[in-house]
Amino acid sequence: MLRRILLSVFMVVVTGTGTSLQYSSDMCNWKGSGLTHESHRKDVEQVYLRCSEGSVEWLYPTGALIVNLRPNTFTSSVQHFTVCIKPFVGSKGANIYLEKTGELRLLVRDGDHQPQKVHCFSLDQGGLFIEATPQLDISRKITGFQYELISQRTLSDLHAISDPCRPCSDTEVLLAVCISDFVVKGSISEVAADAEQQESIINISVDKLYRQKVKIFQPSREGHGWEGHIKTPLECGVKAGSGDFLFTGRMHFGKPRLGCAPRYRDFQRIYQEAKNKGLNPCDIITD
Repeated sequence: MLRRILLSVFMVVVTGTGTSLQYSSDMCNWKGSGLTHESHRKDVEQVYLRCSEGSVEWLYPTGALIVNLRPNTFTSSVQHFTVCIKPFVGSKGANIYLEKTGELRLLVRDGDHQPQKVHCFSLDQGGLFIEATPQLDISRKITGFQYELISQRTLSDLHAISDPCRPCSDTEVLLAVCISDFVVKGSISEVAADAEQQESIINISVDKLYRQKVKIFQPSREGHGWEGHIKTPLECGVKAGSGDFLFTGRMHFGKPRLGCAPRYRDFQRIYQEAKNKGLNPCDIITD
């Protein structure tokens, strides 16, 4: 039944009857209201966003939204991109589906509030179809989420998202050093558990700062090195201990997430072997 409804909805979109086009003013974020719909019509809003990250916020949802996401690049191919969405806290009033050729796969059920839950899919698997659920009172109902588009060629990014607890391969470590948002050498000083968000907060004492795109790590209060914290899923079981590591990772929905983190001596070996063979993708000064 739902598929039949969806197919009829798409026929409406094609014929232009009972639909409206909505374009984001900045191509990254969209905010709209279901109150613009006439009560007797089930409109389908078309939303077009062309950005690597942004948000969608639908107030008083009625009818449906089709969200068209594309990268802010000149490439015409979508098969090399992964989309990740993270619902807002308290998001409710609609179901979020992955849609392709009339087939629906439920991503986020209305009212499903799993803390920090991120849903990822390949862009060529389909687009986002957001359908308002029947409500007696649509007041105070807001459906919203953040999104990110990630190049599938960025192996370390996808590793951190799809399988964050798996140790990185040598190739993933070498690529992570070159393309991560932060790369530091240091040790774990403390690990705190956030049970509500199901995350481990890893406090790091940094001896050497190779790169950071945002100021995650600040000068140490003790006067030498840097300090800061990054996050990883609680299920990974990270614990404080001795020894130096090479920490890499990326900003994911505004938070620093741990990517590859080999022991520093293992990284030195991996890097030197690759350099001897001329296979290192970038240069970095090791001790």
